[in-house]
Amino acid sequence: MHQYLFYIGDFPIRMYGLVLCMSIFLATGVAYFLAKQDGRWHQHVLDIGIYGGFAGLIGARLWDVFFFDWDYYQHHLLEIPFVWQGGMAVQGGIIAGVLTGIWYCKRHNIDWVAFADIVTPSILIGQAVGRMANLLNGDAFGTPTGGNFGILYPVGTLAHGSQPLWPAEVWEGQLDVVIFALLLIFRACGHARGQVMCLYVMLYSAVRFGLEMLRGDYVEPFLFGLKSAQATSLIFFLIALAAFIYCGVKDKKKTAASKTPSKK
Repeated sequence: MHQYLFYIGDFPIRMYGLVLCMSIFLATGVAYFLAKQDGRWHQHVLDIGIYGGFAGLIGARLWDVFFFDWDYYQHHLLEIPFVWQGGMAVQGGIIAGVLTGIWYCKRHNIDWVAFADIVTPSILIGQAVGRMANLLNGDAFGTPTGGNFGILYPVGTLAHGSQPLWPAEVWEGQLDVVIFALLLIFRACGHARGQVMCLYVMLYSAVRFGLEMLRGDYVEPFLFGLKSAQATSLIFFLIALAAFIYCGVKDKKKTAASKTPSKK
């Protein structure tokens, strides 16, 4: 774990920023591979990756500021752009990035639902590498384990202390890789249009809901005793589940209609 790679004069080159940028590049590269393998729209992936990456960074920061740390930032408004201090919320980044991708697709007459089904697994690569950035920066950390096992963070990180902490960010990164594999397997099976995207939201929301029980960087309840990330994960899961079922039913009706002989 190392926060700084080197210095240029007094200006630090932070591992957090470098690894976060790497996560965007790798996610875009995997999306390009998946789209080219599918044979559709791969020429648009780089542009979507650039626009979506910038939008994702802004959305991740604003989501963290307003949902997680507003008690602090309402008194330190000038520090909102200081992303190198940590504080980037995955959910806000995904929402902003996806909305930007939808906007791009509509402008270029691309079926954004079909496109999302193709490239959605690549998002998990970005998330997994992004959690490496959290580990290096010492944020998104867990609560004390209560034993002599866990992670002890170095001096200078937000998580520094005398008690070992649950590796919440490490486990989330590992589970992101598992979800990535599951989505690739699901894509290889018969599925309805839109279901890959819905399954991604469902699986990640379930993982995030559970791991939030171990997070120690913020503990204040947001809604009905749930943390803000748990409340939004539950909402996203239910919406995605309903959409998943709807896509399946719609696809079956469409298939049945196509097999019904027309009357002359």
